[in-house]
Amino acid sequence: MSLLDRRTVLIAGVAVTLAGCGDSKDSASTPSQTPSTAPSSTTAPPSTSAPTTTASTTPSGTPSTSAPTQTAAGPNWNSLAGSLKGRLYLPSTSGYAAAHQLFNPRWDSVRPTAVVKAANPADVQKAINFARANKLVLVPKSGGHSYVGASTIANGLQLDVGALKGMSYANGVLTVGAGARLYDVHAFLDRYGRSLPTGTCPTVGVAGLTLGGGMGIHTRTYGLTCDRVVSMGVITADGKAHNVSASAESDLFAALRGSGGGNLGVVTSFQFATIPATKLGFFRLTWPESQAAAVVRGWQKFAQSAPTTVWGNLHIDAKSNGTLSIRVLGVSTTGDATAAAAQLESFVGAKASERSLSVKSHMEAVKYLGGGTTSPRQGFLAGSDVLKGPMDATTITGLLGAVKAAARAGTPASAILDPLGGQAAKVPAGGSSWPWRGALAVIQWYSSAQGKSAQTFISNGHRAVRSASAGGYVNYVESGRSVSSYYGGSASKLQAAKKKYDPTNFFHTPYTLS
Repeated sequence: MSLLDRRTVLIAGVAVTLAGCGDSKDSASTPSQTPSTAPSSTTAPPSTSAPTTTASTTPSGTPSTSAPTQTAAGPNWNSLAGSLKGRLYLPSTSGYAAAHQLFNPRWDSVRPTAVVKAANPADVQKAINFARANKLVLVPKSGGHSYVGASTIANGLQLDVGALKGMSYANGVLTVGAGARLYDVHAFLDRYGRSLPTGTCPTVGVAGLTLGGGMGIHTRTYGLTCDRVVSMGVITADGKAHNVSASAESDLFAALRGSGGGNLGVVTSFQFATIPATKLGFFRLTWPESQAAAVVRGWQKFAQSAPTTVWGNLHIDAKSNGTLSIRVLGVSTTGDATAAAAQLESFVGAKASERSLSVKSHMEAVKYLGGGTTSPRQGFLAGSDVLKGPMDATTITGLLGAVKAAARAGTPASAILDPLGGQAAKVPAGGSSWPWRGALAVIQWYSSAQGKSAQTFISNGHRAVRSASAGGYVNYVESGRSVSSYYGGSASKLQAAKKKYDPTNFFHTPYTLS
C-alpha cells in the first residue's frame, strides 16, 4: 500500500495499508552519503530521441551479451550514450539533478557517477554489461520509494526503468512494464472492469512492490501482488534476457515472487492475472485512547477470525498534544462493510466513539486510499516487524507505550498494523519466496521526522514487540538490521538461486543475499 498514504493518513486521518510508498527492493545498494566526483572529460551528448513507453513481456532487440571492453582511461560514457535509445546523465549533464532523485528528499545528496534512463529492455542489458565490464556497482530504480534509498548510490550506476511503463490487457491478463506506477495501472485496468491486489501509494513502481510481496486491501481475498504474477521478463547479471514463469526457469520465477528484488536481476516486465474491479464497502471506526489495549486485542481476534472477504488495518498515531489516536479502516470486498464493522466492535467489546460506513467504486477507492492520483516527495524514516501471532498483554502495553513516548516527545509517529491471513497464507501455484505465509500481520513503524527522535521511536517499537516478531518486511527494509531477518525460511532457496543466476555477486549491497 502506501505510506498512504502515510501522508494522507496523517493529514486527513485515513488509516491505510502501507505497502507502497516504500516500494523497496527493486533496487540494490546502500547509498553512501558522500557525493561522488564528476568524471572529467566524459560528458555524454544527450539523446535526441524520447524514450519509448512500451514494454513487452519478452524483450526484443536483444543485443549481444558480451560486455564492452574496459579501457585504461576508464568508462567510455560517450560509447554507452550512443548505444542507448534512452538517456545517459552524468553530473555535468543538464537534467542530472532531477534524474537521480528518489521519492524521499533525504537521498538527494547521494550522487551516482551516472544515471541510465532505459527506454527498453535492450537498454537495460547494455547498462548491465557496461557496469560489469567497468566494475561499477549498478542499482536499479523503478518508483524510487525504497526506505533506505536503495535505488541510488554514490560512485556507481543508477539504472532507471521508469520509462518501461507500457500496458496491454487480454483475457484477464495484464502485461505491464516494470516502471509503471500503481495509479496508472489501476486507471488502465478500470477500463476493462479489472484490478490487481496492490498497495495504495499512487507513485510507487509496480516492480519494487511486486518483487517484495505487495500488501494491500485485497491481500486476504486475493493474496499478495506477487501471487498474481504469471510471468516476468528479467535481465540477469550476465546480460542475458529471460522470460520466467512456473514452467520456464521456475526456480528464478519463484525466487523473484516475494523477496527477489535487488538480488537476482532487473525485471523489465510482468504479466499479472487480474481480479474483478468490484465496488468495495468501507468502514472507519475510532476509539478513545482509554480503550487502546482493548482495540488491539479485538483487532487481533478480527485479523484471525474475520472472513477472507474482509480486511482492516489498525492505526495508532502519536498526536501533537501527547495523546494517541486509535483507528481502524476496514474494507469488505462484498461491497457492504456493515457486518464487518459490527464484528470488530464485538471483538473489542465496545462501540466505536466515531463510526462511518461507505461504498466506493474501484477508482473511487483507489483515489481515496492513495490520497489522489499522485503523491508529493516526502521525507520520512520507517521500519517494520512481522507478527508471528497475537501479541500478549505485555507486548501490547509495550507497543502502545512506544507510540505514547513519541507523542509525549512531540515526535510525529505511527504504528500501522496490516493483517495477513486468508489467501495470503497460501503459497500460490508456481511457488513464491514470500516468507511470512503463517504470520498474523505486519507492523510498520513510521515517522515523518528523520532525526534521532524518529530513530528512537522505531528502535523502541522493535524492542516492544521483539518476543512476537518473526522478522521484517523486505519492502520496508531499514538500515542496521540483518539481511536474514527479511527472508526467514526462504533464505536458503534464495541463496541457491543467487549462486545459479548471479554467481559473481554482481547485484550486491548490504540488503541483498551474498
